[in-house]
Amino acid sequence: MAGRSVLDNLTEGFASLLFGKVETTRPPVRTSSSQAQAVYLPTAAPGLGDSGVIIGREVYSGKGYIYDPFQLYGQQLPAPHWLVLGESGNGKSALEKTYVLRQLRFKDRQVVVLDAQGEDGVGEWHMVAESLGVTPVRLDPHGVRADTIRLNPLDPAITSTGQLALLRTIVEVAQGRPLDERAGYALKAAHLRVGEAAARFGRQPILSDIVEALRTPVPSAAEDMNVTIEQVQAWGLDVALVLDRLVDGDLAGMFDGPTTQGIDLDSPLIVFDLSAIDRNSIGMPILMAIVGVWLEHTWLRPDRVKRILLVEEAWHIINSPFVAQLFQRLLKFGRRLGLSFVAVVHHLSDVVDGAAAKEAAAILKMASTRTVYMQKADEARTTGKVLGLPRWAVEIIPSLTPGIAVWDVNGDVQVVKHIVTEHERPLVFTDRAMTETSAEHAEAALAALEAEEAAMLREREAHAMLTAPQAAPPVPHTPRRAIASGNQLPVRREERFEVRPIEPDDDDELTAIAGMLFGKKAELPYRSAPVTPPVTPSVTPPREPEER
Repeated sequence: MAGRSVLDNLTEGFASLLFGKVETTRPPVRTSSSQAQAVYLPTAAPGLGDSGVIIGREVYSGKGYIYDPFQLYGQQLPAPHWLVLGESGNGKSALEKTYVLRQLRFKDRQVVVLDAQGEDGVGEWHMVAESLGVTPVRLDPHGVRADTIRLNPLDPAITSTGQLALLRTIVEVAQGRPLDERAGYALKAAHLRVGEAAARFGRQPILSDIVEALRTPVPSAAEDMNVTIEQVQAWGLDVALVLDRLVDGDLAGMFDGPTTQGIDLDSPLIVFDLSAIDRNSIGMPILMAIVGVWLEHTWLRPDRVKRILLVEEAWHIINSPFVAQLFQRLLKFGRRLGLSFVAVVHHLSDVVDGAAAKEAAAILKMASTRTVYMQKADEARTTGKVLGLPRWAVEIIPSLTPGIAVWDVNGDVQVVKHIVTEHERPLVFTDRAMTETSAEHAEAALAALEAEEAAMLREREAHAMLTAPQAAPPVPHTPRRAIASGNQLPVRREERFEVRPIEPDDDDELTAIAGMLFGKKAELPYRSAPVTPPVTPSVTPPREPEER
């Protein structure tokens, strides 16, 4: 009681007189954990709402996790763009594909995928496109397949300013340095000359016209700068050599002619199959630049459709300063037209330490949603520092198992387990080459073909017995080829997963969850109108005569 004032003692005495003795220290309580749960109730972070696409479950609370950048934009998201990171084999591909399939269940969605991954001679998204009845747009510099297409950088759908900017980007990416003023003037003069000639003769200009104009400049191009024709020709020589690669070099067959007719820009899903191009060659960033600008001028429209541009191997964009500048403009412009850009990258350190660090930082800043799958400890620390993740999230990233990722939606950080339904499973998992042996593959394919041939033989024998007394024709021999260690497989057919179109009446896990959350399922975007089943007229059976 030493040090207390007289006033404190009087106050305590008066309070004790009125209310009795007051205990100021609570005795400790010993109890079990199960009993303490009723006192200290568990809590979980709030979700992102109940409107959008089902992703899976939040790990710590077990509740459903729903995400949609179009629903969250303006309230919880300043931008609808999304960055996906992580080592290979941890679920990035499965997340992207199920996300697209579930977005397309809404009738005002449209998706473009730049598919740079290859599997079994086709793009990784081939089976997803096939399940929706969509034919991928295949770009092949060798032109081996008949379904390859061309995209013209001088397509009239692209403005004259956009064409010139695209030509400069192609040259800068190929040379690895900015275009100097003299070479830029030679390219500008050649582009102006080609455009005027195409308008005069009423045809679409192509890249070979630009190459020819650079090789043989007109006198007016030299007179405008008060130099000789030989000087203008020398200025544009390197530019002509770069563009000649796209016309008559190793990149020929993709951009050296008018744009192929018949590309359906109104399809709910458009897949550009880039798997035939070497991902480590200079052709990939050039291709990304041309496709990006072509989409900007032909695909984006103010029609209130919500669009998603998903880019596999996006480091070809973010790691090139010239391509990154084009996509940075596309992202700024597309936000006003309802565009969500999804970039898939393996290692963020390859980007932030590259030549386009400034441009990469600008694009990463636009991505308000970041999903990080398992990474090694050093890479996780770099990712956490660049993205500003909390310490606890950085510490658990190296220990994440496949299918589980850290989601950062504008500062709302949660750990989410992605759920794949049985219907989606054969479409999204692309590691069959690593998970099944050649012997298993050969045995399954051979057994399936033998069963099919036996069924065909029985059908022909039955048909012959019904139509004529003659014997059934012999079953033609199917040529076989050696695959490995003496295994024999038929040439005419390959084993593959059965893929069927998504129907409105599918009763899978996704539909069941969506039905509980949202009620009646939205109309599928690729069905123009609901199919009305035919009405079968009712027939009253004749009455039997009554017994007398």
